[in-house]
Amino acid sequence: MFSLAGRVAAVSGASSGLGRAIAGFLADAGADVVLVARRAAELEDAAAEIAARGGRAAAQSADLSRLETIDRVAARLEAPFGAPVILVNAAGVNLREPAEAISVESWRQTLDLNLAAPFFLARALVPGMRAAGYGRIVNIASLQSSRAFPNGLAYGASKGGVVQLTRAMAEAWSRHGITANAIAPGFFPTELTAPVYSDPERAAWAASSTAIGRSGEMRDLAGAAVFLAAPASAYVTGQTLYVDGGFSAR
Repeated sequence: MFSLAGRVAAVSGASSGLGRAIAGFLADAGADVVLVARRAAELEDAAAEIAARGGRAAAQSADLSRLETIDRVAARLEAPFGAPVILVNAAGVNLREPAEAISVESWRQTLDLNLAAPFFLARALVPGMRAAGYGRIVNIASLQSSRAFPNGLAYGASKGGVVQLTRAMAEAWSRHGITANAIAPGFFPTELTAPVYSDPERAAWAASSTAIGRSGEMRDLAGAAVFLAAPASAYVTGQTLYVDGGFSAR
């Protein structure tokens, strides 16, 4: 029920942070993984790390914020191992701008990468999933999908949209054997959350704000990611799973 052997996964944002960790977890569960992000050197390093653990991974450098190129990117993702039937949309940006500083360009940058790219990439891969009779789309939401944080207006709008996008994907495609769910991580130390963890006071606040009493470690995402990619989650769709140590429960 939890084996991904014989299945191909594509993970965006896989050069660092949550995307890189999730790509490794899927490979450990048996998937052949295609890693997607802008930074080619970091992608190659992530692929080599998976290979060193006995997995199979391939790197495909692409800028998913260029929405007009996504169909071509999707076609490239099939080259290493065949058509992906698992898609994890982990690429994202958080510019942390106050409302008065948000420009048309920064708004578009945030919404295009965080919200539009997951839809267009998923839509491009859905035909392969339908042909296989199996599909798993896992979007990355956020605490800001349901909570307002300072300097998070554009980011929060995009991540609130991810939750509704996930429901809409489920409605559109689940009848074809393709589930769509989201993981909403709490506080994890990544490049995106570096402003939090570079400040000891803010890092302590993040840990103390959870019910468990600590910030997340990457291994805390493994179970949720593999479950939502695996046959075990066949009757789960349109849902957002908060992996946040109980932050959202308080």
